[in-house]
Amino acid sequence: MKKMLSFLLAGFTAASLLAGCNSSDSSSASKEGEVVIDFFHRWPNEPRKSFYDEKIKEFEESHPGVTINVDSVLNDSYKEKVRVLVSNDGLPDIFSSWSDSFAENLVSSGRIKELDDIISEDQEWSGNILESQYQGFTFDDKTYGIPFTVDGKAFFYNKEIFEKNNIEVPKTYDEMLKALDQLKSAGYETPLVEGLTNAWAISHYMGTIFDRVVDPEVREADYKLESSSPYTDEGYIKGLEMFQELTGYMGEVSTAIDHEAARNMFAAGEVPVLYMQFAEVGLVQEIGDVEIGFFNFPEVTDGEGRADSLTGAPEGWMLSKDAPEEAVEFLKFLTSEETAQEFTKADGQLNAVKNGVTEENTSPTSYEAYQIVLDASNTAPWFDNAVDITIADIFMRGGQELATKQKTPKDIMKEVQTEAAKMSE
Repeated sequence: MKKMLSFLLAGFTAASLLAGCNSSDSSSASKEGEVVIDFFHRWPNEPRKSFYDEKIKEFEESHPGVTINVDSVLNDSYKEKVRVLVSNDGLPDIFSSWSDSFAENLVSSGRIKELDDIISEDQEWSGNILESQYQGFTFDDKTYGIPFTVDGKAFFYNKEIFEKNNIEVPKTYDEMLKALDQLKSAGYETPLVEGLTNAWAISHYMGTIFDRVVDPEVREADYKLESSSPYTDEGYIKGLEMFQELTGYMGEVSTAIDHEAARNMFAAGEVPVLYMQFAEVGLVQEIGDVEIGFFNFPEVTDGEGRADSLTGAPEGWMLSKDAPEEAVEFLKFLTSEETAQEFTKADGQLNAVKNGVTEENTSPTSYEAYQIVLDASNTAPWFDNAVDITIADIFMRGGQELATKQKTPKDIMKEVQTEAAKMSE
């Protein structure tokens, strides 16, 4: 309950965002035979904006009497706006959502539609969704979201640079440090780069490292604040020390740039290694002609966690509890095989619909990444969606302070433990 309260209260800091939301100004109820569907997503930029605008037009043309009001804002603003909307019972009829704890917090409001009956009644449609991707939207054995995009996180490396300098792709963390040292010796002063001004980029490192070094049962209990002494395992200290060690290879530039700038540096061949999402393959290929290779965050030989889990999670669509039947039809339309194939071709993003990603509608590199996602033995959700946002903020801010040596791992964990104890009371 306290977790839900903190989730909702955080949203009130963004109350001014409500002004731009169509759902606060219109109703889904029929008016003179017309049904209005409020649709909210987080892609106001291209190419996805135009893609969804076209899909809206196509759906409206095939469903006379239905009008879709669309609203969109970028990531951080989207998170804040959804929190405000759920706290004010103003959720749109259909909207995009991250999985795991982000979705779970929305579900705990009691304002999200359960989808099990819809899924079971139309298995011709629902059977085309990759079953492995439903997990992040399933709580207490009930499904509340339909996954659409899939993603994973791996180290992208410049194959040409590795081959030219006879550097082997690392399989363990120690081997990765050796490879980074070899790259430095080869003249790459910053062999690994990241945009540390983006807190979410830090969280992706944190989540993966903790998944490698902290016992899974301990970690899960801590993330859910169900432990009697949350975040006291020594693995967290070790994980923060590892992150700080890696920032030593990133150079001062990483504390001054965002992830997009870091990606541009990799795409231009200026740095040989960058931790990225598979969704970024197309963006790299648009900028330069780097031959991309992948390796997962390597095994930590003395870690207590999982050796080879893949960080990544689906995003999907959710419906408000009182969404009309036409919104259900729009949801099915957005997650159809035809839409999925067009989506990946237009956007480059991998999706959770069977036959939605093929060798014909994506690049060989993206198709390779897709196979990595499908073949993953287990996955770890994005850290900032796996833990309470207040805890995530301490870790993310702490990561920036570790990079600039303003705090130590023990300083950060003390702050985390204090906050977690308060939230667990």
